Amino acid sequence: MERNGETPEYIHKLLQHLEDNPNIKLKDFDIRNFGIEPIKVRRWFLKNHGITFHMYQRMYRINEAFKKCKEGKNITHIAYDSGFESLSGFNETFKKITGITPKMSKEKQLINLTRLATPLGTMIACASEKGICLLEFSDRKMLERELQLISKRFNASIVPSENSLFKQLRQQLDSYFEGTLKEFTVPLDWIGSDFQKEVWKVLLQIPYGKTSTYAIQAKRIGKPSSVRAVANANGMNMISILVPCHRVIGSDGSLTGYGGGLWRKKKLLELEAKGSLQLKLF
Repeated sequence: MERNGETPEYIHKLLQHLEDNPNIKLKDFDIRNFGIEPIKVRRWFLKNHGITFHMYQRMYRINEAFKKCKEGKNITHIAYDSGFESLSGFNETFKKITGITPKMSKEKQLINLTRLATPLGTMIACASEKGICLLEFSDRKMLERELQLISKRFNASIVPSENSLFKQLRQQLDSYFEGTLKEFTVPLDWIGSDFQKEVWKVLLQIPYGKTSTYAIQAKRIGKPSSVRAVANANGMNMISILVPCHRVIGSDGSLTGYGGGLWRKKKLLELEAKGSLQLKLF
């Protein structure tokens, strides 16, 4: 029995092997040598990442290759060091995954994307080199537009791949839903106007287990007449839970709009009031 949201030990084992040997290609035969059934791995990756483990490996190698291209290393050497048998095959795969050619990567950034299983549903996370720039529930209607905005603002390709910050994010989210973590410390990399960032900073000041209102937020940034603008800025927050817009309610105490759905907002407030949200077993 595995908790929903917890990465099984056999997956940790494979991911650690990839991290230690980023250019290796694990085939079904190799996976069996780890004492793991390939079909079990395939199902887990399809469920949690929406892709097979073999596709995940290709994306992982391209992610590492992207970094080397930005460092100005020889593309031919990168291709063969990444386990590709030909330069043309490397170029084709690189462009298919990143949307650009290896030569163009010097002018582009790479934004890593991953899927996270939580008690309230699957979330999508994006990270730059500086911090988490997106954390949204996968059924958020604005998600596609937000990803396009990230790509444009960072001049970046968004690639499903690992980032060292994702491990920290997973651990902190797990602890949060277990009721043992009340303040996130994973670095953030906000995308927004100066006004929006000012509003989001005030959101971070709302204590765990407490709520605030748009009117109070407006007063705290010194613009008491900008209640509607503050509400709009809250709605544009792309980093759910970590930047707790779920803690803002109406002046009459009612639940107001929430991009993840009002039912999730209610659950998050209940979690913080009670101290834990039980993870479902499957």
